Amino acid sequence: MARKIRVGLVGVTGYTGMELARILVNHPGMELVRATSRSEAGQQLQVLYPFLRGTALGGLTLTEPDPADLAAACELCFLAVPHKAAMETADALLAAGLKVVDLSADFRLRDKAVYEAWYQTPHTRAALLDEAVYGLIELYAQDVRRARLVANPGCYPTASILGLAPALAAGLVETSGIVIDAKSGASGAGRKPSVSTLFCEIQDTFRAYGLPTHRHTPEIEQEASVLAKTGITVSFNTHILPIDRGILATIYTQLKPGVTPEAVRAAYEDFCKDKPWVRLFPAGTLPETRWVRGTMYCDLGLVVDPRTDRLIILSAIDNLCRGASGQAVANANLMLGLPVDTGLDLAPMMP
Repeated sequence: MARKIRVGLVGVTGYTGMELARILVNHPGMELVRATSRSEAGQQLQVLYPFLRGTALGGLTLTEPDPADLAAACELCFLAVPHKAAMETADALLAAGLKVVDLSADFRLRDKAVYEAWYQTPHTRAALLDEAVYGLIELYAQDVRRARLVANPGCYPTASILGLAPALAAGLVETSGIVIDAKSGASGAGRKPSVSTLFCEIQDTFRAYGLPTHRHTPEIEQEASVLAKTGITVSFNTHILPIDRGILATIYTQLKPGVTPEAVRAAYEDFCKDKPWVRLFPAGTLPETRWVRGTMYCDLGLVVDPRTDRLIILSAIDNLCRGASGQAVANANLMLGLPVDTGLDLAPMMP
């Protein structure tokens, strides 16, 4: 590629910002020219992240988030800032002529009232909800190519929606009684210090949290309802694992009468055949988080319980890459006219 497209990153100090820097340092089509942080402005990126020493990004100096400066320097910006802050920043950047990939939840939910109920804050840029495209590549790639604003999906929803998509779209399972039992590594809670995610609080233990009010619930229900062409309510239950990164979702569904295991596998094979980042495991092999670590893969496994006609779907992703920053780069690739997999040929980061 003759010219790299200049991009910015608003909010570089969190785990998603760190992961974006890891991916963009070797991206052949994008050049990170702005990385912002109110608390670390003036520092070089290699001071914040020593793993970038000696790379093209190591000497990049962090700046304050200034929409005018970002507009002058960049064509697209990634927003890795908390919800509520993202909606205002996105509006300012769009008004300045930039394209935006927002990694927060501010534009994922199409219904303003649903957002305000689950996030307990007013949505001050509701006019942008109709324009924002939900950036799950396997479902909305064509819309992403035409978008100015992409709402990057959440990590739990990515694993859950991709796991459910073939079964719901093909009408293989009942739309009631769906249970999603999902577990995440500690990085899913973010980088801000918290007693609940200290090493001594998560090591050698396993616990549930956020029941039954996890904020990713309406995002999963929204997209599951689109796939099934009817309203769906799920039981979404989250747990924290004593690992740093990775998500494993175990999804319990009820097969409709007459649906065979062969029909289920055929539907999943058909769904996956043109989606290289969704890997369907052979019967008898189930996904593990270590096999997707640092990659864009979503690994799926299927189990049919003949006693209950229950279809159990296993879905594993890396929450930081496929569930956040790598997915954001895939969306940016499409928005900028690049092949979707540009810079994303990432080998697993084996522990």
